[in-house]
Amino acid sequence: MASFSYFSLFPCFLLLAHFLTLSSAATFEVRNQCPYTVWAAAVPGGGRRLDRGQSWTITVGAGTKQARIWGRTNCNFDGAGRGRCQTGDCNGLLQCQAFGQPPNTLAEYALNQFNNMDFYDISLVDGFNVPMDLSPVSGKCRGMRCAADINGQCPNQLRAPGGCNNPCTVFKTDQSVRHAIAQVKIKH
Repeated sequence: MASFSYFSLFPCFLLLAHFLTLSSAATFEVRNQCPYTVWAAAVPGGGRRLDRGQSWTITVGAGTKQARIWGRTNCNFDGAGRGRCQTGDCNGLLQCQAFGQPPNTLAEYALNQFNNMDFYDISLVDGFNVPMDLSPVSGKCRGMRCAADINGQCPNQLRAPGGCNNPCTVFKTDQSVRHAIAQVKIKH
């Protein structure tokens, strides 16, 4: 397995992961480098408030599949961990037990899958809310980042409070999705 680390200063929500051996757990370090509070979420893993510069460590077992880590924004929770988030909310719980509601930028991963390989990606399938960086620190894997200001470039029909929805979430038809995608131009 590989390890992940964060080196970039632009993406504000970052993931560092350490995949130790083929049969042991993987450890992810989630760090908030945004100038605002991000409520990190993970399935499996739960959730935690991260003020700027704070980090949270999640350990998951070998063989974990269909897993996600994401950032939630503009959250309010009571002492029992119940509340709401503007983006990425997971049924009103601080400790997520289900995936978040769009829009939210996702890190997805599966461990020890086909040929004992680990798979990971940053996905906008649920839209975009915070820039993200996911980078290995060992092994031969390459990192990735989604650092564009997608919220600032979001077409009006995809805008949501705190984020930008995926066209599929909004239009729910193939024709509308193709039309909306043709209008989205991401500048690097």
